[in-house]
Amino acid sequence: MASDMGEILSHVKDATAFHLPGHTTIEIPQPFYDSATGTGFLITKYMVLELVAAALLLLIFVPIARKIKTGESPKGRWWNFLEVFLVFLRDEVVRPAIGTKEGDRFLPFIWTVFFFVLFCNLMGMIPWAGSPTGAWSVTAVLALATFGMVLVSGSRRFGFVGFWKNQVPHMELPFVMAIFIKPMVFVIEVIGLGIKHFVLSVRLLANMFAGHLVLAVILSFIAATAEENVALWSGVTITSLFGATALNLLELFVAFLQAYVFAFLSALFIGMAIHEH
Repeated sequence: MASDMGEILSHVKDATAFHLPGHTTIEIPQPFYDSATGTGFLITKYMVLELVAAALLLLIFVPIARKIKTGESPKGRWWNFLEVFLVFLRDEVVRPAIGTKEGDRFLPFIWTVFFFVLFCNLMGMIPWAGSPTGAWSVTAVLALATFGMVLVSGSRRFGFVGFWKNQVPHMELPFVMAIFIKPMVFVIEVIGLGIKHFVLSVRLLANMFAGHLVLAVILSFIAATAEENVALWSGVTITSLFGATALNLLELFVAFLQAYVFAFLSALFIGMAIHEH
């Protein structure tokens, strides 16, 4: 029991501190957590990083929105770079998946989801920080937000009962067959609705966590051969550093790709909810 409690406290300590090189640790204040009893609300470093990502969204996009609202065109390479992403998501993701008229109503949500996921992914590129999307608690809440948007938008479009009736595709069946087949199809579709959003969270988690795990394994080869002869250690070190550099470039690509995939699937699920099957 004592060893189990020690292991739990060790995990809590790792999750609530930033461990920097040189044995330097930045502890996160815990005003809502009682360490003596192990009860209360625990603030983790992923929560802090999510707040940083949210603050970056506000600092970057609020000025752009103000310029657009006043009719002023955002100028400069940085603003044009961001505008490329916004226009691409609007024209190539949201409008094709949801529709031109209805899609523009959901643009703020898809834009926010994309950039929030992207910024959280890119946090993993910062040494000793970590990617919040490498934790299932984060990706699950993001998927839950999309699921909530699907339920709300579908219910507003068809009504609460109509939304759930719309889960069953229109089928021309004799009455005797319909009373057996349609309930089964309804159950399958409802289960599938939940599975799609569960997979949405796991997909992002797996892609972000796997990359960091492989990177850690590659770099661990250096430490594993530290006590061997110099020639072996040098060869492993050089190979590992080249491999880690290549993997970091791949991780940068994956950060953008997974943000796009999450936004695309969110738009696709919303489009399916507000259109008849």
